[in-house]
Amino acid sequence: MTADYTTLKAGAGVLVTVGLYSVLYRENRMFRFFEHAFLGLAVGYTLFATWTTALHDTWWLKMLGTIATPAQGTQPGHAGQPGFWAWAALLPVGALGYLVFSKKYNWMSRIPIGIIIGLWAGQQVQVWFTQYGPQIRDSMKPILPTTMEMFRPDSAGLPAAQAAEISSRVYISQAINNLIFVITLLSVLSYFFYSFDVKNKLLKTSSTAGRWALMIGFGAIFGSTVMMRFALLIDRMHFVWIDFVKHLVLNKPG
Repeated sequence: MTADYTTLKAGAGVLVTVGLYSVLYRENRMFRFFEHAFLGLAVGYTLFATWTTALHDTWWLKMLGTIATPAQGTQPGHAGQPGFWAWAALLPVGALGYLVFSKKYNWMSRIPIGIIIGLWAGQQVQVWFTQYGPQIRDSMKPILPTTMEMFRPDSAGLPAAQAAEISSRVYISQAINNLIFVITLLSVLSYFFYSFDVKNKLLKTSSTAGRWALMIGFGAIFGSTVMMRFALLIDRMHFVWIDFVKHLVLNKPG
């Protein structure tokens, strides 16, 4: 890789960075150009990734099957696999989705869309339980200590049975943390009592505390999002003003 090519590549990176961040001033043609270029590259990469990571392995190879050669047939795991040629019917069904661009036959595009939505809706039950089931289970924390020890002792280097016994106990500090967690959880849940007018003072207090807890959580999420954006900005500015300038100085002729 020559120095001229490296300089050209770094300069292109600086130009793209400045062009994208120019939208902070106002909407302009430079930003529009790089925005459309990014979207075009993203679409092209998506098509390539869809074929290489999804269709090629899970559809094309399984549809064609594999044939074991004499050398491979003597090894485990190299037996020939029959091809599932019925999967070829998925191609015209999937191609119907592109008829959405036709005014006369756009109704046929609803067939693959309906199939995908049906399969997706059926899978969401399992996906929901897989994602939120552990969270529901972990929300049921013990709030009564089973030992008078304040903190959990270090179990590193201990036998497995003794380490398991230490892990099974609920210590005072852990019980306090669990109590705070349970109170916070119940307060947040009580905030969502929209179906009836809450007149009980305890519920009102709990609802207010839940609202404050939600606002603190949302504020932390918003703050972390802003910090991520600043980290990205600092990284790009470091590339523009330090890496690129240092590269120009080091590769300056003479």
